[in-house]
Amino acid sequence: MNVNNVELTAVCGRKDQYPESLLPEIAFVGKSNVGKSSLINCMVNRKSLARTSQNPGKTRTINFYNVENKLHFVDLPGYGYARASKTEIAKWGKIIEEYLLERPQLKSIIMLIDIRHEPTANDKMMYDWLNHYGYKIIIVATKSDKLKRSQINKHLSVIRKSLNLTTEHIFIPFSSQTKDGKDKLWQVIEDIIKEGE
Repeated sequence: MNVNNVELTAVCGRKDQYPESLLPEIAFVGKSNVGKSSLINCMVNRKSLARTSQNPGKTRTINFYNVENKLHFVDLPGYGYARASKTEIAKWGKIIEEYLLERPQLKSIIMLIDIRHEPTANDKMMYDWLNHYGYKIIIVATKSDKLKRSQINKHLSVIRKSLNLTTEHIFIPFSSQTKDGKDKLWQVIEDIIKEGE
């Protein structure tokens, strides 16, 4: 998709704050600091639309980005952030779960995993939970520029094995720095939106 117009339309801590829109939604989930904000910025050709941070746990709300008036990108709070209090972690979990279970506009979930590391227990739990509810999940392995090209396939197979992915699963290595994987991910998103029309 050729993106020229994109804006942050809602920052929500509760479901009554969600935008009243029938646009299809693509949600982004991943553990804190996996590169969600960087990926969203890369996908919409912006430097700092989604706020990036060196400190994990920056996104504590659900942020809706209107892309070309055709769809919403929905940035969910990162999970597995150890330095937050137990009550805060539980609150984020509730916010995420409520959105995922009750939002009919949600068409697909892009789950981000750092390509350099084996999926964590939290990653596996999130993946199993999404699978259980029958979501269309796209796995994106972020930060591929941090590896040598010769290492990428080895790291991808570790993730594939850890999550029990088959060849039918959509699995894309991605770099926000080099934009590697961007066109492929857009193609997948556009196909999903077309399917739903």
